Amino acid sequence: MIEMAAQLAQTAKPLGPGFNERKNAASAAAKTKAGDWQSSRRSTLFDRESFFHPFPQRFYSLPRQIQIMGRYDDRIKELEDEIKKTQYNKATQHHVGLIKAQIAQLRKKAEGSGGGKKGDGYSVRKSGDATAILLGFPSVGKSTILNYLTNAKSEVGAYDFTTLKVIPGLMDYKSAKIQILDCPGVVYGAARGRGRGKEVLSIMQNADMIMLVIDVVKPEACQVLLDEVIQFNIRLNQQAPDVKIKKTGKGGIHIGATCQLSLNEETIATVARQMGISNGDILIREDISIDQLIDAIEGNRVYVDALTILNKIDLVDKKTLEGIKKQVHPDLCISANTGINMLQLRDLIFDKLNFIRVYCKEAGKKPDLDVPLIMRYGATIGDMARKLHQDFAKKFKYARVWGSSKFPGQVLRQHHVLKDKDIVEIHLR
Repeated sequence: MIEMAAQLAQTAKPLGPGFNERKNAASAAAKTKAGDWQSSRRSTLFDRESFFHPFPQRFYSLPRQIQIMGRYDDRIKELEDEIKKTQYNKATQHHVGLIKAQIAQLRKKAEGSGGGKKGDGYSVRKSGDATAILLGFPSVGKSTILNYLTNAKSEVGAYDFTTLKVIPGLMDYKSAKIQILDCPGVVYGAARGRGRGKEVLSIMQNADMIMLVIDVVKPEACQVLLDEVIQFNIRLNQQAPDVKIKKTGKGGIHIGATCQLSLNEETIATVARQMGISNGDILIREDISIDQLIDAIEGNRVYVDALTILNKIDLVDKKTLEGIKKQVHPDLCISANTGINMLQLRDLIFDKLNFIRVYCKEAGKKPDLDVPLIMRYGATIGDMARKLHQDFAKKFKYARVWGSSKFPGQVLRQHHVLKDKDIVEIHLR
């Protein structure tokens, strides 16, 4: 073995000069190649990630709050598109109900992640017998309508966002004093806070009526405006569903109904679980939709009467107007600039607010039939006493009523519901 090793050593070629330099150069080249491969791999992985990720790279430079809202909005859009593609029937009712419940939950989370509080808004002192709000996109003619109906002098201009704050006005009509508010124009995304939209929409929560003003040239804005109002948890021309929900600690979900329902119990239970109710009793006293069920479960909806007003009708011909009316379904078509149907608008506002006129009478005297007390439909004697003076309700003894009573001058208590043109004589302790 020693001899073989000696022979190999003699026949082996010398490494020659510069061997170490060549070795180091080869090692450096290998490392560079490996680095290029790793860099290429990272680049490939990044491209693949950005391809599958729904947000562009510039998205990540935005504040985290906006990023979160963007994710929710995209997911909500996907679910809404799925509902549009699904034909609603008995077989798909359960699936649609689950999707709508998921949308409601996502909107609730997006609301919590958005900037500002929902209750924040413009400071407006209520006055008069009722408050109506002019709501619409910029430059639809809200200020012109306010100036025509009231004594206000809201700035008018042929450009967007002429009104930057809430302008109040008072319409004195048929003995009723109606406060009308001209709000700044809202924009797409107002319900999520864009363009101070939450502050504008929050005014609606305490209003008695909302007037949606639509530009005849932009009829598609009507549905966009309605969507913003709905997303802000306000329901127009609806009544709160007659649904009672009582959460329990155990036992699952029990459903009771006093009428025939379009929704099956499986759908109702699934929606309730998706909305966070695992145990509870649900009593339904009227036929409701999935949306109404979700509204009842969340319990934070505001229900307000509304009018849809189509303005600037002098800008289109009759044939075009008829086509737009089928799309918008307005309560009244007007032109605030030329005064078309503006007198009818006063009557419409008065009727929509469901006013009743009640005449006051002092004991032993004739009733004052010249100046009625304006009340809302469904008002009671107690409501009337509180409107006259806050101490009247505390010192109330009884009232005599002529009109809606069984006989003239009948003695009635505070819970009695008044009717139009009733004569009331209140007695105090």
